Amino acid sequence: MRVLLLGSGGFLGRYVAEHLLADPAVQLTALGRGDDADVRFDLSNGSPGALTRFLNAVHPGVVINCAGAIRGGARELTRHNTVAVATVCESLRRSGCGARLVQIGCSAEYGPSQPGSSTAEDAVPRPGGPYGVSKLAATELVLGSGLDAVVLRVFSPVGPGTPAGSPLGRLAEAMRRAMQSGESELKLSGLGVQRDFVDVRDVARAVHAASLSAAQGVVNIGSGRAVRLREAASVLARVAGFGGALHEIDAPPGRVPAAAGHIPAPAHPHGTAHAHATVHGHAPAHAQAAAEHGGVPGGAGNATTYPYPDGCGSWQQADVRTARDRLGWRSRIPLEESLADIWMEAACRI
Repeated sequence: MRVLLLGSGGFLGRYVAEHLLADPAVQLTALGRGDDADVRFDLSNGSPGALTRFLNAVHPGVVINCAGAIRGGARELTRHNTVAVATVCESLRRSGCGARLVQIGCSAEYGPSQPGSSTAEDAVPRPGGPYGVSKLAATELVLGSGLDAVVLRVFSPVGPGTPAGSPLGRLAEAMRRAMQSGESELKLSGLGVQRDFVDVRDVARAVHAASLSAAQGVVNIGSGRAVRLREAASVLARVAGFGGALHEIDAPPGRVPAAAGHIPAPAHPHGTAHAHATVHGHAPAHAQAAAEHGGVPGGAGNATTYPYPDGCGSWQQADVRTARDRLGWRSRIPLEESLADIWMEAACRI
């Protein structure tokens, strides 16, 4: 199977490429802006004609689009996330290759959810910011293109390579600095938000499964379990061996901040667990998410709040039954393992 991967240099794209290269039946060509791409091409500025000629030359059976932007103004986000996808769709329509398109979407397309609910693919999207709007517009272009296509709405990817600007990336870095300097406490803020974390390696498996499937429309990719950022911070402290205290400076009334040395591990869901780079191939919906309505660490002496720009409010949890039924996929890697891998990378900088 010949596969053309767009955006192979980003957080998700790197793991998708690695997973596909492990399949001897896949012949992979990477197209992107970076030097590591097999062919350099900027989707946001390139013409459909040029991409069509390339498609006709390579003749892929599957095109996977992991490219896009996570930060910037509305104009920049539209150019990288919407206009670029319009170029891909138009090029595929013009081409004679008949390739299947796997588009990477994100949970920011849904916008805020009711706490306690699971968001299914038929939920009415109400994105709360320009990023989600630009990604939703891209999804609508794909769904209306008439192509053999599927959109994977990835919730909050984590794991090795998690961008330093994401909530968990910043938390790991703050913890590393505290341990390196011998500080006995870490002050945190904004830990009340809950997100559906899914390991990036599980996302790569989902992309591969979607490439081989006949599924069309939108498919959620997540763990199916919302986890409070406070709980993730506690587990990260435990796997890091941080012996100090975690002080949540904006804890709700009556709640006692937890000490890192006395934090229980969370229960794992069944089978569980998209930095300030403007252009990604695909960064997390939570690294774009870089710290939603809340934020994470300050240092030991202060706490800084970083607003999440994903516009998803305090809660997101995926209904993942469609992925199970139509892709034969479910998440496998528990969040604790993802956090341990994030910490291993941070610890290497000590």
